[in-house]
Amino acid sequence: MVDADMLIPRPRLSTPGVGAFEITPSTRIAADAASESVRLYLQQTLRGSTGLPVRDAADDAAPTAPDTISLRVAPEGLPAGPGGSVTEAFRLVVTPEGVQVTGGAAAGVFYGVQALLQLLPADVYRSGRVGTGPWTVPAQTVEDAPAFAWRGVMLDVVRHFRTTAEVLRVIDQLAAHRINTLHFHLTDDQGWRIEIQKYPRLTEVGSWRRESQVGAHVLGDDGVQRPQSFDGRPHGGYYTQDDLREVIAYAADRFVTVVPEIETPGHVRAALAAYPSLGVHPDRPVEVWTEWGIADDVLNAEDSTIDFFRDVFDEVIALFPSAYIGLGGDECPKVQWESDPRTQERIRSLGLADAEQLQAWIIGQLAAHIESRGRRAFGWDEILEGGTLAPSATVVSWRGLRGATTAARRGHDVISTPDDQVYLDYRQSDLPNEPIPVSIVLGVDDVFRFDPVPEDLTDAERAHVIGGQGNMWTEHVDDVRKLDYQLFPRVAALSEALWSADVAGPRDLDDFRGRLVEHLARLQAMGVEYRHETGPFPWQERPGVPGRPASREDRAAYIDAVTANIAG
Repeated sequence: MVDADMLIPRPRLSTPGVGAFEITPSTRIAADAASESVRLYLQQTLRGSTGLPVRDAADDAAPTAPDTISLRVAPEGLPAGPGGSVTEAFRLVVTPEGVQVTGGAAAGVFYGVQALLQLLPADVYRSGRVGTGPWTVPAQTVEDAPAFAWRGVMLDVVRHFRTTAEVLRVIDQLAAHRINTLHFHLTDDQGWRIEIQKYPRLTEVGSWRRESQVGAHVLGDDGVQRPQSFDGRPHGGYYTQDDLREVIAYAADRFVTVVPEIETPGHVRAALAAYPSLGVHPDRPVEVWTEWGIADDVLNAEDSTIDFFRDVFDEVIALFPSAYIGLGGDECPKVQWESDPRTQERIRSLGLADAEQLQAWIIGQLAAHIESRGRRAFGWDEILEGGTLAPSATVVSWRGLRGATTAARRGHDVISTPDDQVYLDYRQSDLPNEPIPVSIVLGVDDVFRFDPVPEDLTDAERAHVIGGQGNMWTEHVDDVRKLDYQLFPRVAALSEALWSADVAGPRDLDDFRGRLVEHLARLQAMGVEYRHETGPFPWQERPGVPGRPASREDRAAYIDAVTANIAG
């Protein structure tokens, strides 16, 4: 049996009881109307792994009836989360007679169920039966609520496409770790992954590239960085609108909000391949990019291009019920704008000073459109540059925490995702056999220490930091096994940093490491091919494929240089 001291994330309060509750053929689940979707989730999970019927309790059964798992919403008396909210708070009470899960809302009930599942043997996470039990839970009381409202993982499906079934699998993994947001990165230079019915060529042309770069760029004898090789295989795919409805509904049943991102005004080469008129040089056709990195191609600033993307966002908004809609804004090269006479005239006609302000103007136009549809625009921390940002816009601070500090001081909400703490594509050790090593070493311990809130903010400014997320870029993640390797067990550490933070007491790495040993058995049962502490297995290595490792000193110097103009 497992007690609450072994839960991930660590709970705020746990009190041991006497005895244990066993799930048997006579066990029933009682649920109020608000918790009905959670009942279905719990039944499906338990029936698959235990083989027990776990039937519904009679409609008139009392929540405290013997041998009953009771699920209900009752926010009174539950611990408050950020800003006093109890929506995701829960209380789990286990006695030998039964289990009661009470939540501040259905989400809280769901997270109480996640705690309950962790208290069962790890095989409960299997899809089919491997044993007969006993399926026992030690008697105890657990009370908990999250430290942050936004607890996310960004999944890039552009560089390497993930099928709908694979995305659903990721959602299951996130839900089991109380991660409540999937930031879905759907468009970039290397592909366009979302069906837009008004503009079908975005997927007919933009969703496929003829081949992909293998590994990172390599410095040649002439001092120029170039790809060492390409794989010679077409790569692509996209989600129909029905695919996305399926993903959104599946995630909603697990209390994961899917938040879409459409890149603008840079990282748009796939869109330009489909519709050249959107670019600065419409007479120079481009293909969907086969390289990694940042293409120079950007949107032009014509009214027709802004209208095109307003149409795109209208279809995105119609599909995704999330309060937030991402519009990118990062890593936008200015070279085409600066050298193009038509763009320079456009800058003058708009009364702008330079290309920096032009980028801010484009972002402002699209953000205003998103907000006119009742949603909130969010973008990477570059949207702080070049002009005034709409007060309701939310900033995703990725180049360290300087953007988070600046945005919070200007009154913008912030999602922290500093690359030196939570970029999940970064290498996990300095071992020579780490597959395609990217940037700095970022291990489980580093992610565990992640704090989304910059130290130098006032209490009022700190309130603008609504949470954080880890980012999973996939240039070098070309299958779902490598995705598992990059995500886990670091996502377990991320979940603790964002759910528990320091609310449940000072962080204790040794304590977390002890609980993680137990948690690895759960990952194993889920079928997650996580990275083992000893390093990659031989089949996880990529010998001969170049990476781009960096030291922390070099990375910090680069970030300082590129964020100097957003300090404040």
